[in-house]
Amino acid sequence: MDNRQAIGSWLSGPRAAMEDAGADFGYRGEQLGLPEQGPGSIARPGRRVGALAVDWGLCVLIAYGLITGGYTRATPNWALLVFFVLSVLTVGTVGVTPGKRLFGIRVVSVDTGRVAPLRALTRTILLCLAIPALIWDRDGRGLHDRVAKTVETRI
Repeated sequence: MDNRQAIGSWLSGPRAAMEDAGADFGYRGEQLGLPEQGPGSIARPGRRVGALAVDWGLCVLIAYGLITGGYTRATPNWALLVFFVLSVLTVGTVGVTPGKRLFGIRVVSVDTGRVAPLRALTRTILLCLAIPALIWDRDGRGLHDRVAKTVETRI
């Protein structure tokens, strides 16, 4: 093996190295029966991070303007509480938060297609802990989505 090829596989990550060795992982969402692209396909990380940033920004503005009356040390804690309530209520009822709607993302249940309120609560608790959201599987689903049996898809 040429040194350039070894460095390239190391930089590309283990998935690329395995694919070069002949492993076929398929596309993201194939195991879940989702299309490869277009509506219903798994939302890409950029859209998901953008939607999260919009939702968090709205929650900080609400905490800043309506609860704490300015920026204090308690404002981020209140923003997290507002984010929690916003996520549980909107994902548990309509499947989208304002940021997700803006970026064309919807949270759906893997089983039924509609997210039950208890699943939305479980998902949001884990999302607010942050660490489970940073652990992804090969489909790009965070641990919070795997536990709640949900997936973020494009609208």
